[in-house]
Amino acid sequence: MRKKVWFLLALMLVFSMLLAACGGQSATPTENNAPITLNGAGATFPLPVYTEWIQMYKSVEPAVTLNYQGIGSGGGQKAILDGTVDFAGSDSLLKEEQYALMPDLQMLPILAGAVVPIYNIPEADNLVLDGPTMAGIFMGTITTWNDPAITALNPDIQLPGNPIFVAHRSDGSGTTEIFTSYLGAVSQEWVDTVGVGKAVEWPADAAGQGIGGKGNPGVAQAVQSTPYSIGYVELSYAKSNNIPFADMLNQAGNRVTANAETMQDAMAAFANAFDERLTTKIVNAPGEKSWPIMGYTYLVIHMKENPDCAKTKALLDYIQWSISDSAAAQKAADLGYATLPDAVRELVVAKLQQVTCGNGEKVLP
Repeated sequence: MRKKVWFLLALMLVFSMLLAACGGQSATPTENNAPITLNGAGATFPLPVYTEWIQMYKSVEPAVTLNYQGIGSGGGQKAILDGTVDFAGSDSLLKEEQYALMPDLQMLPILAGAVVPIYNIPEADNLVLDGPTMAGIFMGTITTWNDPAITALNPDIQLPGNPIFVAHRSDGSGTTEIFTSYLGAVSQEWVDTVGVGKAVEWPADAAGQGIGGKGNPGVAQAVQSTPYSIGYVELSYAKSNNIPFADMLNQAGNRVTANAETMQDAMAAFANAFDERLTTKIVNAPGEKSWPIMGYTYLVIHMKENPDCAKTKALLDYIQWSISDSAAAQKAADLGYATLPDAVRELVVAKLQQVTCGNGEKVLP
């Protein structure tokens, strides 16, 4: 009887070793739920939803602590290049020289959001603008609120003759890149004189009509405290702070407001536009209902340079949860963001399954 027991124990040991060997190509989960801390920083564009998601994820995976600082897309890109964070948030796309410094960096679309023009005109509301007019305002060729280009779009509003003050981001910003990408899409003069990027030289500053602000809060504060000003922030921030924003005439010539329907319409128009980097721009969409100033927000991760397998798996698990969990999606929608279309989500999941750690083990099965 004793020999039989020892034989069974030995058989179980061999079987367990075989199972471990078969699973050797994937990273093992954290043993004994050991605590893991993941640090990220970057774009302020998704900060409201990231903050909520991090709180929600505590009940999903209590052993994982996530930290995210909204320091702007430029700051996030620098942080991951410097190796001071585990992941970065960015609305602006990495440049080829950055990929050259760290070839294993990967951008993953997580959400999309709208950028909206906020304004402070004490005598007027329900403003509507179009692309060329907004480019003229931010370029400094349209300088008063009763300019014919603005009044033609707003025949039912008595607009004042006050000078227009222009509020803009003072930090490197993916929101600025989305906004200037749109202005560049509708105005060749904008491309030729100002350009597109996460930081530009604003003509209004040289004219003494510009106001710089750090992050969405800085721009919003500048507009709210300066009568007859205009600026741009992320839709979620405008909604949560009850800041009025203008409607737009889109590429189809239709008046649209920024909401879930018009954002999804814009995303659908660019569903097949992703390049090999898994990035694309979605401004000036041609759809009948499309909101024209849109952008994806991305997480930036390492595909190969991941020495800590447990930590890497914890990060990938969180990313998969954020793009697939129904409660996470509902929270994003409630805050004014658009979740990924199914086809885009599948691209992200496929990329996550290619991530390796340690000596080249796959992180996900």
